[in-house]
Amino acid sequence: MGEPREVNFRLSRRRSSVPRARALLHSVLGDWGAGPDAVETGELVLSELVTNAMRVRVPRDRLVGVRIAWLMEDGLLRLEVSDAGDGKPEVRTPGGDETGGRGLLLVEALAHRWGCEERACGIGKTVWVELKAPDLVPEHDGTEIAAVAVRPGQCVRVWGTWRTVRSVSTERSASGGGRTIVLELDEGPALRIDATAPLTVRDADVSSLRRGGEDTLG
Repeated sequence: MGEPREVNFRLSRRRSSVPRARALLHSVLGDWGAGPDAVETGELVLSELVTNAMRVRVPRDRLVGVRIAWLMEDGLLRLEVSDAGDGKPEVRTPGGDETGGRGLLLVEALAHRWGCEERACGIGKTVWVELKAPDLVPEHDGTEIAAVAVRPGQCVRVWGTWRTVRSVSTERSASGGGRTIVLELDEGPALRIDATAPLTVRDADVSSLRRGGEDTLG
């Protein structure tokens, strides 16, 4: 396999973690140059994996780990979700009157390949899925740093494009277990992201600083 480019983050065991995982994946794949089909498929698969991990019967303080890796030489996107639970997920065919139970059927239909393995360190398991993503393009422009290190005046890569950061503030996360960084951008809504989550940044060019005005420079 080719050497992967990857990001890792952890999620608390709450419903809001599923859309948060999708948002982070969307941002990461936008930075990596993925097309809309790869993004849509990745979001569907990751949603199912995280949802299943949240349903595992373990103490609520046990976090869910997520790894997003791009296997460049193989043209594959690898998604991994780890939890502290026992057992392995099994694909089943629900009855016609059942409203759930089809998540792994969807994963199996979309995946190039997938599987489950014991965690190398610690208890629990990791469910992994590899998706074909031939349209990923190397992103050489910018540096990947934790969200907490972003500063006003820098540009961040979000939603598949570059935005200039106007201001940075901090909020306590809803779970009380960490910090949320709030980035006010030159366009679009504010970005709220976990302090440890990765963002691709670069210094703002002169023209963007001029357009931003005094508040960006200050």
